[in-house]
Amino acid sequence: MGIFGRRKSREEKAAEIAGQVTSGKGFYGRATRAFLGNEDYARVQQSMGAYNSGLGVQQLLAAGAPTTTAVVVSIADTGQLINHDPVVDLVVQPTGSAERIPLRTIVSKLRIPRSGDQVLLVADPAQPGNYLYAGGGVAP
Repeated sequence: MGIFGRRKSREEKAAEIAGQVTSGKGFYGRATRAFLGNEDYARVQQSMGAYNSGLGVQQLLAAGAPTTTAVVVSIADTGQLINHDPVVDLVVQPTGSAERIPLRTIVSKLRIPRSGDQVLLVADPAQPGNYLYAGGGVAP
Protein backbone atom coordinates (compact mmCIF):
# COMPACT_ATOMS: atom_id res chain seq x y z
CA MET A 1 0.00 0.00 0.00
CA GLY A 2 1.41 3.35 -1.00
CA ILE A 3 1.06 6.71 0.67
CA PHE A 4 -2.13 7.56 -1.21
CA GLY A 5 -3.81 4.17 -1.11
CA ARG A 6 -3.60 0.93 -3.03
CA ARG A 7 -2.17 1.09 -6.54
CA LYS A 8 -4.09 -0.54 -9.34
CA SER A 9 -2.53 -3.46 -11.16
CA ARG A 10 -2.03 -3.38 -14.91
CA GLU A 11 -5.00 -5.72 -15.36
CA GLU A 12 -7.25 -3.44 -13.32
CA LYS A 13 -6.13 -0.39 -15.31
CA ALA A 14 -6.69 -2.21 -18.62
CA ALA A 15 -10.17 -3.34 -17.54
CA GLU A 16 -11.03 0.22 -16.50
CA ILE A 17 -9.87 1.63 -19.86
CA ALA A 18 -11.77 -1.07 -21.77
CA GLY A 19 -14.89 -0.18 -19.78
CA GLN A 20 -14.47 3.48 -20.67
CA VAL A 21 -14.00 2.66 -24.35
CA THR A 22 -17.13 0.51 -24.55
CA SER A 23 -19.28 2.93 -22.57
CA GLY A 24 -18.02 6.00 -24.47
CA LYS A 25 -17.19 7.76 -21.19
CA GLY A 26 -13.92 9.16 -19.92
CA PHE A 27 -11.04 10.33 -22.06
CA TYR A 28 -10.46 7.00 -23.81
CA GLY A 29 -14.14 6.42 -24.51
CA ARG A 30 -14.75 9.89 -25.94
CA ALA A 31 -11.57 9.77 -28.03
CA THR A 32 -12.43 6.34 -29.43
CA ARG A 33 -15.98 7.39 -30.24
CA ALA A 34 -14.70 10.59 -31.92
CA PHE A 35 -12.14 8.84 -34.13
CA LEU A 36 -14.33 5.89 -35.11
CA GLY A 37 -17.59 6.25 -36.94
CA ASN A 38 -20.86 5.02 -35.45
CA GLU A 39 -20.68 1.73 -37.37
CA ASP A 40 -17.12 0.92 -36.27
CA TYR A 41 -17.81 2.01 -32.70
CA ALA A 42 -20.79 -0.37 -32.60
CA ARG A 43 -18.47 -3.18 -33.73
CA VAL A 44 -16.08 -2.37 -30.87
CA GLN A 45 -18.99 -2.55 -28.42
CA GLN A 46 -20.14 -5.90 -29.86
CA SER A 47 -16.64 -7.33 -29.60
CA MET A 48 -16.28 -6.24 -25.99
CA GLY A 49 -19.71 -7.68 -25.24
CA ALA A 50 -18.65 -11.04 -26.68
CA TYR A 51 -15.41 -10.92 -24.68
CA ASN A 52 -17.24 -10.10 -21.44
CA SER A 53 -19.80 -12.86 -22.00
CA GLY A 54 -16.91 -15.32 -22.38
CA LEU A 55 -15.53 -14.23 -19.01
CA GLY A 56 -19.00 -14.56 -17.48
CA VAL A 57 -19.35 -18.12 -18.80
CA GLN A 58 -16.02 -19.11 -17.23
CA GLN A 59 -17.21 -17.75 -13.88
CA LEU A 60 -20.56 -19.56 -14.16
CA LEU A 61 -18.86 -22.87 -14.98
CA ALA A 62 -16.44 -22.42 -12.07
CA ALA A 63 -19.41 -21.81 -9.76
CA GLY A 64 -21.00 -25.08 -10.93
CA ALA A 65 -23.82 -23.74 -13.10
CA PRO A 66 -25.71 -26.51 -14.93
CA THR A 67 -25.01 -26.94 -18.64
CA THR A 68 -27.26 -27.99 -21.50
CA THR A 69 -26.08 -29.86 -24.58
CA ALA A 70 -27.05 -28.61 -28.00
CA VAL A 71 -26.33 -29.51 -31.62
CA VAL A 72 -24.80 -26.92 -33.95
CA VAL A 73 -27.19 -26.33 -36.85
CA SER A 74 -25.08 -23.72 -38.63
CA ILE A 75 -22.03 -21.54 -38.11
CA ALA A 76 -21.01 -18.33 -39.89
CA ASP A 77 -17.89 -16.19 -39.54
CA THR A 78 -18.39 -12.50 -38.66
CA GLY A 79 -14.87 -11.49 -39.70
CA GLN A 80 -14.06 -10.24 -36.19
CA LEU A 81 -11.23 -11.53 -34.01
CA ILE A 82 -10.69 -11.14 -30.27
CA ASN A 83 -7.26 -12.21 -29.04
CA HIS A 84 -6.81 -14.01 -32.38
CA ASP A 85 -9.95 -16.11 -31.76
CA PRO A 86 -12.86 -15.74 -34.21
CA VAL A 87 -16.25 -14.30 -33.33
CA VAL A 88 -18.93 -16.43 -35.01
CA ASP A 89 -22.69 -16.57 -35.39
CA LEU A 90 -23.96 -19.97 -34.24
CA VAL A 91 -27.41 -21.44 -34.57
CA VAL A 92 -27.85 -24.26 -32.07
CA GLN A 93 -30.69 -26.61 -31.20
CA PRO A 94 -30.84 -27.83 -27.58
CA THR A 95 -31.12 -31.59 -27.17
CA GLY A 96 -34.75 -32.65 -26.89
CA SER A 97 -36.11 -29.34 -28.21
CA ALA A 98 -37.28 -28.12 -31.61
CA GLU A 99 -36.27 -24.53 -30.79
CA ARG A 100 -33.27 -23.06 -32.63
CA ILE A 101 -31.19 -20.48 -30.77
CA PRO A 102 -28.96 -17.91 -32.54
CA LEU A 103 -25.77 -16.96 -30.65
CA ARG A 104 -22.88 -14.59 -31.39
CA THR A 105 -19.83 -15.79 -29.50
CA ILE A 106 -16.07 -16.23 -29.42
CA VAL A 107 -14.81 -19.73 -30.21
CA SER A 108 -11.32 -21.11 -29.87
CA LYS A 109 -9.54 -21.25 -33.20
CA LEU A 110 -8.26 -24.67 -32.12
CA ARG A 111 -11.80 -26.00 -31.48
CA ILE A 112 -14.17 -24.35 -33.94
CA PRO A 113 -17.48 -26.25 -33.87
CA ARG A 114 -18.96 -27.58 -37.11
CA SER A 115 -22.51 -28.37 -38.12
CA GLY A 116 -23.65 -31.49 -36.29
CA ASP A 117 -21.21 -31.11 -33.36
CA GLN A 118 -22.53 -31.10 -29.81
CA VAL A 119 -21.72 -28.04 -27.71
CA LEU A 120 -22.50 -26.91 -24.18
CA LEU A 121 -24.75 -24.00 -23.25
CA VAL A 122 -25.23 -22.23 -19.92
CA ALA A 123 -28.38 -20.32 -18.95
CA ASP A 124 -27.73 -16.56 -19.00
CA PRO A 125 -28.48 -15.20 -15.49
CA ALA A 126 -28.66 -11.60 -16.80
CA GLN A 127 -31.31 -12.49 -19.40
CA PRO A 128 -33.59 -15.38 -18.31
CA GLY A 129 -34.54 -17.62 -21.20
CA ASN A 130 -31.31 -16.93 -23.12
CA TYR A 131 -28.18 -19.05 -23.30
CA LEU A 132 -24.44 -18.48 -23.47
CA TYR A 133 -21.96 -20.64 -25.39
CA ALA A 134 -19.87 -22.69 -22.95
CA GLY A 135 -17.57 -24.51 -25.35
CA GLY A 136 -17.40 -27.74 -27.24
CA GLY A 137 -19.13 -30.75 -25.81
CA VAL A 138 -18.67 -34.29 -27.01
CA ALA A 139 -18.33 -35.36 -30.62
CA PRO A 140 -21.43 -37.10 -32.05
